[in-house]
Amino acid sequence: MARRMAWTCAVVAGIALPFLLADYITFRFTLALIWSIAILGMVILSGVSGQISVGHSTFYGIGGYSAAIILNEAGQSVYWALPAAIVVCFAVGYAFGRGTTRFSLWYLALATYGLAVAFPQLLRWDRLERFTGGVQGFNLDLQGAPGWSGLSADRWWYLLALACLLAGMRVAQNLIHSRTGRALKAARDNELSAAAQGINVPHYRALAFGISAAYVGLAGCLAAIQLNFVAPGSYTFWLSMQFLIGLVIGGMHAVPGAVIGGLFLQFFPDITASLGKSLSLPLFGVLLVLAIVAMPNGLVGLVVRLMQLLKRRTT
Repeated sequence: MARRMAWTCAVVAGIALPFLLADYITFRFTLALIWSIAILGMVILSGVSGQISVGHSTFYGIGGYSAAIILNEAGQSVYWALPAAIVVCFAVGYAFGRGTTRFSLWYLALATYGLAVAFPQLLRWDRLERFTGGVQGFNLDLQGAPGWSGLSADRWWYLLALACLLAGMRVAQNLIHSRTGRALKAARDNELSAAAQGINVPHYRALAFGISAAYVGLAGCLAAIQLNFVAPGSYTFWLSMQFLIGLVIGGMHAVPGAVIGGLFLQFFPDITASLGKSLSLPLFGVLLVLAIVAMPNGLVGLVVRLMQLLKRRTT
């Protein structure tokens, strides 16, 4: 009951937030929600299925270019890009996972690194320049809010991103507690034992890879719409590492940890910037090491542990 009340209060506060803040701050929180959607996909991949990917910036880019192509080339509403990004990224992610997850997880990590390195170069290929814009990328026209809503563009896209995040969290929770989720956890904990129980380990791992790619692709599509720009330089290996940093800080085994990770990635650089740009990466590194040592389950795990200790003392 208390947990349901907490979730209700959090959702109500999230809906009310853009009406209490200036549009620019709302824009920043929208980007934090987009980060959270991407990290949610990493929770499914790494936390639930135990896989490692350093190449999910590729799917973020596929989602972003889906918006650009549908809007600029096909001349369709950018809203069509949202389901298109989900479907395309799931298909590509599942196919990639199917081809690589039958090997060791370390080989998978190496293969995703190759994906992260190759994707920006592929976008610059002159034969694809018509669809990718080449080195310069694409500009997207800002999509305003529908007239019937009476909202500014920033508030509209914030609420849409929030709706996508809440829906994604519900789907992730249902997946984790479903038969598929149990199969993913079994394959994560002991591959041989899972196979002996009749679980098709390569299929389920590829399924987790495809689902996580769909989440990240949706986030990339929303980010492209928000920033009104896509270019190869936006989808680098460092972007994939940021996903992993947010995952570790928030907590890779908890769905709510994705929200904490998204807020961290969006607003923590503001703190480091006040101390000097040269300290940004060192602080990221130090904080990541401290998080692994002191908070192996992220901030969510730390809060749960403190609540358990408090409950023991009061009983």
